[in-house]
Amino acid sequence: MHDHTPVTTPTLPLAQDPDRLSRRLQEIPQEPGVYLMKDTPDRSLSAVCAQRNRLLYIGKSKKLRSRVRSYFREEQKHSPRIQLMVRQVSEIEFIVTDTEAEALALEANLVKQHQPHFNVLLKDDKKYPYLCITWSEDYPRIFITRKRPMGNRKDKYYGPYVDVKLLRNTLDIVKGIFPQRQRPQPLFKDRTCLNYDLGKCPGVCQQLIAPETYRQTMQKIAMVFQGRTGELVDMLTAQMQQAAADLRFETAAKLRDKIAGIKSLNADQKVSLPDDTISRDAIALAAKDKHCCIQLFPMRGGKLVGRLGFNADPQSGTVGEILQRVLEEHYQNADSVEIPAEILVQQELPDAEMLADYLSARKGCKVSIIVPQRQSKAELIEMVARNAQYELERMAKEGERNLQALQDLANILDLPALPDRLEGYDISHIQGAHAVASQVVFIDGLPAKQHYRHYKIENPEVKPGHSDDFASLAEVIRRRFRKFVEDPKLQRHGNPDFPDLVIIDGGKGQLSAVVSVLQTINLMAELPVISLAKQREEIFRPGESAPLATAPEQPGVQLLRRLRDEAHRFAVSFHRQQRSEIMKRSHLDEIPGLGFGRQKQLLGHFRSIDYIRAATPQQLAEVNGIGPHLAQSIYNYFHPEAE
Repeated sequence: MHDHTPVTTPTLPLAQDPDRLSRRLQEIPQEPGVYLMKDTPDRSLSAVCAQRNRLLYIGKSKKLRSRVRSYFREEQKHSPRIQLMVRQVSEIEFIVTDTEAEALALEANLVKQHQPHFNVLLKDDKKYPYLCITWSEDYPRIFITRKRPMGNRKDKYYGPYVDVKLLRNTLDIVKGIFPQRQRPQPLFKDRTCLNYDLGKCPGVCQQLIAPETYRQTMQKIAMVFQGRTGELVDMLTAQMQQAAADLRFETAAKLRDKIAGIKSLNADQKVSLPDDTISRDAIALAAKDKHCCIQLFPMRGGKLVGRLGFNADPQSGTVGEILQRVLEEHYQNADSVEIPAEILVQQELPDAEMLADYLSARKGCKVSIIVPQRQSKAELIEMVARNAQYELERMAKEGERNLQALQDLANILDLPALPDRLEGYDISHIQGAHAVASQVVFIDGLPAKQHYRHYKIENPEVKPGHSDDFASLAEVIRRRFRKFVEDPKLQRHGNPDFPDLVIIDGGKGQLSAVVSVLQTINLMAELPVISLAKQREEIFRPGESAPLATAPEQPGVQLLRRLRDEAHRFAVSFHRQQRSEIMKRSHLDEIPGLGFGRQKQLLGHFRSIDYIRAATPQQLAEVNGIGPHLAQSIYNYFHPEAE
């Protein structure tokens, strides 16, 4: 593998400098590899940000020069997205690889590392859930999540699944077949919970099962979500027969019940192909306007074992390019045993040969990528495309409802344009105690939970027995927009982190407190703000004593209510969490020599104050950071009679 990095950084886009473009193209070889397109760094930004913003796109090709040259040919019909990118390219770097499959793997790693703007294809809107198995833990957990694969690399994600109900049903059946860990944290310190008595858990909390044995069980569960149920049934059948031959009839009966449960997963399966010896995936998409829905049907043993869904930007490429990128991202996160022998695609892929070679190398045998033209395989692709079309129609209707709500809201508030980013704020406390605030964000009318934020109120005047929602809101707004004041060059209009509308939970008083802060920091002219009162759902604007004339059932008002209710829920949940943590530490704060760090170690080890109270000095001293002297002090605090 060879790396080529230019010495100088040009300042003009290559499209505006034909001579330099021609020279640069001649330097790029006709070999497999990866190309990196960069723009001119913005010197007004910090050095770190400038370096990050330079990388526009990372691609791969079996003939680097031909692929890169194609971007700059006038007769080439590129999508608006690619046209915009080409106009910004000021430098092209390349890395030559020995094979096309190696280029694909390298591109995947570089995209994950740098995440260039124009490589973004799949939308992370958390519409579809994943199933996660935490292999990074000694006793792995299994759960459903809507977060894209992230966190520890050892953890395994399956999905995203379109049919949430079917996924939950499958997980419930699997939990009934294989006893497994039920809780993220043990319920009791020194004994098992009811799940162990019911046979739902093998006693993970008390380590009644060895980690190696438990992981073997989880590997069997993973086979279900890999579509390898037939292989799993064969394995369990062999174990059952061996147990019966060894006269271990109770074990054989348990294995028989597991086999019956696994077979019930696909008992109602209607979709099938006659040649059930080949594993295959079928992928197709449907696109319109701003929406693109992709569906992938994995067929194992002739039966459909799941239905995966992806959302993409329809402007990100042709049908073939979008399908290619979805398949690349999907199989990069899959184990080799999950890669099928045959992939049916709706249209020709631009780099089908490269992808097939890459997958064949990973699987250890030939993987074929086919565009079926007739008979059952073509009918399967048509069915996948039809399902993608139905999903597209549902998404379009949902988008239309949100669009109507945003249009109605813009009309109510006389906004110059549709508000894209809405932010809602609320305060939660009990008579001033443990006061916190919430910031929730809706984008395009939908919750964007990755942008939610909590605040702990720092105002010393807000304390138990003395609450001040006005001062609390003023503090939160000042902290939220402080960076736009401290850095006057920071872009506001068009900045995805700058809201188009701020909604305060409350009446005229709360609104006045926020307006006063915005005027002080000179943001009032650029940041529309309103409040929504709870009792009559009245909307107040700055400087107006009377609420706006609206009907409770207007789409725009309903959108505001959803955001306000979400801000309230988020604030209350955080307040309860803080109150619970403080109550845990209320006793520990009174023990001399027991600071915050050691309190955290104690609670992490014993889980509750009750267990700390019941512990002996010797058990307390086992905690990291708690020596014999401090352990005796803790014990004496809870047992004054012992002194």
